[in-house]
Amino acid sequence: MLVEANQSFVNFSDKTTIKVALVGNPNSGKSTLFNALTGLNQKTGNFPGVTVDKKSGFAKLNSTEYGVRGTEKSSQLPPPDSRLPANTITSEFIDLPGTYSLYPKSLDERVAFEVLCNPDNKDHPDVTIIVADASNLKRSLFLVSQIIDLKIPVILALNMMDLVEKEGIIIDAARLSEKLGVKVVRVSARSKEGIEELKQALLQPLSVPQYNFIDVKKIAPDLVEKISSIIKVNSDFAAFHTISNFPEINYFDKEPEKKERIEALLNASSVDINKLQSQETVERYRVINRIAEECVTRKTAIKTESFTNKSDRILTHSVWGYVIFLSVLFFIFQAIFFLAAYPMEWIESSFIFFSDWAMKALPPGELSSLLINGILAGLSGIVVFVPQIALLFTFIAILEDTGYMARVSFIMDKLMRKFGLNGRSVIPLVSGIACAIPAIMSARTMSSWKERVITIMVTPLMSCSARLPVYTLLISLVVPDNKTFVFFNYQGLVLMSLYLVGFIAAMVAAFIMQKVLKSRERSYFIMELPVYRSPQWRTVGLTIFDKVKSFLLDAGKIILAISVILWFLSSHGPGSRFEAIEKKYENPQIINNYTAEERQSKISSEQLEASYAGMLGKTIEPAIAPLGFDWKIGIALVTSFAAREVFVGTMATMYSSTGNEENTQPLREKMLAEINPSTGLPQFTIAVGFSLMIFYAFAMQCMSTLAVVFRETKHWKWPLIQFVYMSCLAYLASFMVYQVLK
Repeated sequence: MLVEANQSFVNFSDKTTIKVALVGNPNSGKSTLFNALTGLNQKTGNFPGVTVDKKSGFAKLNSTEYGVRGTEKSSQLPPPDSRLPANTITSEFIDLPGTYSLYPKSLDERVAFEVLCNPDNKDHPDVTIIVADASNLKRSLFLVSQIIDLKIPVILALNMMDLVEKEGIIIDAARLSEKLGVKVVRVSARSKEGIEELKQALLQPLSVPQYNFIDVKKIAPDLVEKISSIIKVNSDFAAFHTISNFPEINYFDKEPEKKERIEALLNASSVDINKLQSQETVERYRVINRIAEECVTRKTAIKTESFTNKSDRILTHSVWGYVIFLSVLFFIFQAIFFLAAYPMEWIESSFIFFSDWAMKALPPGELSSLLINGILAGLSGIVVFVPQIALLFTFIAILEDTGYMARVSFIMDKLMRKFGLNGRSVIPLVSGIACAIPAIMSARTMSSWKERVITIMVTPLMSCSARLPVYTLLISLVVPDNKTFVFFNYQGLVLMSLYLVGFIAAMVAAFIMQKVLKSRERSYFIMELPVYRSPQWRTVGLTIFDKVKSFLLDAGKIILAISVILWFLSSHGPGSRFEAIEKKYENPQIINNYTAEERQSKISSEQLEASYAGMLGKTIEPAIAPLGFDWKIGIALVTSFAAREVFVGTMATMYSSTGNEENTQPLREKMLAEINPSTGLPQFTIAVGFSLMIFYAFAMQCMSTLAVVFRETKHWKWPLIQFVYMSCLAYLASFMVYQVLK
């Protein structure tokens, strides 16, 4: 029975900004709604004190006459003659990680718990929008009921209403609003239906929930009263919640005296927290079932099998599921080469044009050399690969938005368990194709410590987007662009093979680690499979824009800094070495034997070798010579430890320093023309190219990834082990490949 509480309203007519939290179950459409509300006006960061992604966005809310178009009236709202002043409020929307309840089982869920339950948290919202999957209302109402019992301003957004109506399900939103005591808005985030109504609802006076969804005092009456006397709480459930979540709560750290009193109280009572949570769950679902019976009806019976069920018979098949997944990967990597070729050629031509223009417009000197051979050369080496990066993120976003990625996790679970992982590990591993940093952070949703650590340790073996520019550059040097069928070509096959090699290496490393790491934890894998839908192109577009912008800005800053440093190191040397080389080529005999262009090319090449950069490369050359690498490649290996994609920018800077002032060919042509002075053969042979690709496939060439591993594991032991084993693996694999192919 619902227990009545005092009714009150809040409004924000006197505020210029409000903070709104979006919370909901995974796959409830929360992120799609967030994108619809905020558009491109978004920023990312971390929640205070944790490495969990914090995604926030902003929107202007224009207050209007009270009333929301197209929504049902609720008896819980204030009188209809209420008015709001005509002003604009800026709303900050915070996209909280998905959670099924306020009992956190992972770092992600703990963030939602901390933000909603701790009034002192800097992200604690003025209003909470609970996004509920209307097609599975009973499950969603469990979280809804807990947040309602916190007695904070709430709006319930019934999402996916278009899907529900197609299935013949009718939800009486007005009746549901009356039963829950909160405002209910019908939305379809994918088609943007109800978005304006939801925004306007934020400007209207909101009722603080009028009812306690369940009476938790019946479960632990003495403890609830005693906790309420120690701390200030808004509701009985807040006190009960403190009891059942006390091991997870850290917001009493500033009040140790209260924390000690509560801890002593719980110890004295010998309370069984699991039993309390079970009793609460049973009681909540008893009420939820009754509400669902009153508010949800089915107009027609579903006579035909759904498209999702039909598709899953094939896509999750024990054999065909793997075949289809590999086929999808094959298509993606073929398309990356085929579709990106034309924009890449245009970008290369644009940089050549600007370099030619700069050479003619600027006077010779240090500044001109810095701009052309340092900044422009370095940036061209990364910008040219933006089309391929954008395509990769496009395909990943489409696979996620259609619901297919969840099926990949499902079919891979059985295979993963043989290597000490489970199906949930697939999400970090597949995400690692985009970037290892968020992929490693996504492993925090795993409940098993052992599986989480193994997943973190092997995820960087998956080839990330930062490796893509390296792969595509080297493949274009040593693999012929021959078509096998229509647009299927050898280059695409090699690229796919590199990604598969990374996955196989990750599985082997995981298998070894599961034998080494000891743990008694029992693993389980539970994942909801969402229905198949056509991709939301706006969401896909926002994802591509965000990822490419992040890629360009993050990589661009590093590349620009390293390009400038490398330009200086390659353009200057100790003593008078540069002057001596120039005098050497002023000899009349040399002048007669070589053209002016040939002399300038040789001067630039010898000066680069005599520069500070050349000295660095020569120092490490003996260690990397067994892999087929020369001193120039050695310099790139060192600089690319900051970020893998810096390899391309470094090579662009290096080869700009070895040519004459008129040579503005694309980087690939310059590298193809490079001759090994010892053999007289091209420097970048098939053996060298594949050796270098394998090295980058396995090596830990990213400082940021190591930093994230440290933050996620809270110990330097794990990133150190990761760096050592990946470096050894890269060296040995590269050595074997070169020795076999040379």
